[in-house]
Amino acid sequence: MRGWSLSDLATQSGVSRAMIHKIERGESSPTASLLGKLCGAFQLTVSSLIARAEAGGQRLARRAEQQVWTDPETGYTRRHVSPAAGSPVDIVEVDLPAGAHVAYPASSFVFLRQYIWVSEGTLVFIEGDIRHELNAGDCLLLGPAADCAFRNETAASCRYVVTVLKAT
Repeated sequence: MRGWSLSDLATQSGVSRAMIHKIERGESSPTASLLGKLCGAFQLTVSSLIARAEAGGQRLARRAEQQVWTDPETGYTRRHVSPAAGSPVDIVEVDLPAGAHVAYPASSFVFLRQYIWVSEGTLVFIEGDIRHELNAGDCLLLGPAADCAFRNETAASCRYVVTVLKAT
């Protein structure tokens, strides 16, 4: 839709042309970090990209029909909970396995406002130079876009919900 070439997308995202080509052909499954870079270039959330690729415009998202994606590198699982009906709000449930670490560049967040609410376990969220340790029930409003990382430094799984408000 943007009229970008493969080279344009590579330049905008910081992902190599070869890797983008492998993903397009289904020869490689992208990691969460790589998807974050691609989505940052398109100014889409990872959830929005997955929903556009796999879902319609329903207003009701039943659990059995919600899109689930698992990072092949970490086992990190994202469930796109909110309906894919073109709303400026996305709700995503994430299961971060014990010991897992997922990083995203600041470009993934420039056009977003996000809240992280931990429902189970402990999440360490690194926001630029700031370290936040979030326990079950804690909720964090992210600040200005910065490189960030989601870390589970415990021996148990961590589950959290990210609510994303897309800039219009």
